[in-house]
Amino acid sequence: MSILRKIANKLTKHPQIKRFLKNLYQYIGNILSDRKSFPSDIKQISGSTSEHMFGYYDKSPWDASGSRMIYLRVANADKYSVSAQFADIILKNLSTNEEIVLAKTRTWNTQQGCMLQWLGPDYNTRIIYNDFRNGKYCSVILNIISGEEEILPLPIYSISQDGTFALTLDFSRLNTFRHGFGYINIPDDTANKSCPDTTCIWRLNLLTKEIKPMFTYRDLFRFYTRIDMMHAFHKVNHIMINPSADRFMFIHSWILNGVKYDRLITADINGENLYVLLDDNMVSHCNWKNDNTIIAWANTHEDGLHYYLLTDKSQEKHIFGDKVLNTDGHPSYSPNGKYMITDTYPSFNRKQSLILCNLETEKITKIAKVYTNISYKNENRCDLHPRWKRDSTEICFDGAPGKYRQVYSLKIK
Repeated sequence: MSILRKIANKLTKHPQIKRFLKNLYQYIGNILSDRKSFPSDIKQISGSTSEHMFGYYDKSPWDASGSRMIYLRVANADKYSVSAQFADIILKNLSTNEEIVLAKTRTWNTQQGCMLQWLGPDYNTRIIYNDFRNGKYCSVILNIISGEEEILPLPIYSISQDGTFALTLDFSRLNTFRHGFGYINIPDDTANKSCPDTTCIWRLNLLTKEIKPMFTYRDLFRFYTRIDMMHAFHKVNHIMINPSADRFMFIHSWILNGVKYDRLITADINGENLYVLLDDNMVSHCNWKNDNTIIAWANTHEDGLHYYLLTDKSQEKHIFGDKVLNTDGHPSYSPNGKYMITDTYPSFNRKQSLILCNLETEKITKIAKVYTNISYKNENRCDLHPRWKRDSTEICFDGAPGKYRQVYSLKIK
């Protein structure tokens, strides 16, 4: 374990001091950085003015043909402007470079956008995104050919590949305890309650609009209760549905005296057969490799912080990448199953890496290092969030080497 990691771990119970030292470290590194921006083979997709972003790492901005991309455009993307202004939803024709404004949304954040994505199973004619209308959060299915809208009664978080249902969570409470991930349009009426007996995960049928409450915060509290859950503030984040849409995972977190604890839970899509996969205090970014295997950056008491390959409904786990993949990132697997891509947070000199893992040869390569402007930090940071083109030949990511964050792409060689 590095000296910096040891210091960070020691400061876990002192988050304000940890944040101050982290920012000081980055400011010094930025002064000493060469600030060289991007390698020449990285292509900027979005316009050069205004802020552009797509969202999270488990979705693809490309349509089925790979000829069009969708992303957001906003005038300003700091934490104070989020949801105080509309974000334009842009459709870009990659052959003509034409940009069209498809719609606008007032429900978005700097890390996960508005959950904008192409809707399956065709990923060609419809998009779906979250919005705020008539004083309520909702999601919108937009047919980009006819312009027809269908308004759904809940926002969405994760969608099945066949486009028939979604899972979602309490975005107002998420914002209270995880700025940059929730929404601020509606005040959180549970903010002062540590573990409210209110729904934290819903299932939404996209065809019938039927809503099914699945769990409350109290349900999760009662599921293998730990002593440090008592009097702690509970939240849920990072819902992901497996490829066959019969299981899903989520992170249940609780915050006690400023210290956050996490555990990774999986469940059947009907809410039954819950299973605690990881419960050693820290779980970060995850993704499904296939229906039964999950990759996660996490801590275990036996081996510490690593990427782990986990087998669902078991305690089987294996370290992945060992000393090469030694920092948290946003992992995802290529549609053809040949690669895994992940990224890193800014290093001392404000460089973030894109790391490609060839699963056939087991070769792990840093395919790019990109500079990130020092103005993008904390809740306003610009994570790369690499995502796959549907034919596995290219990735895209959000980057901020200059005044504005933009959407970029990089071919996989």
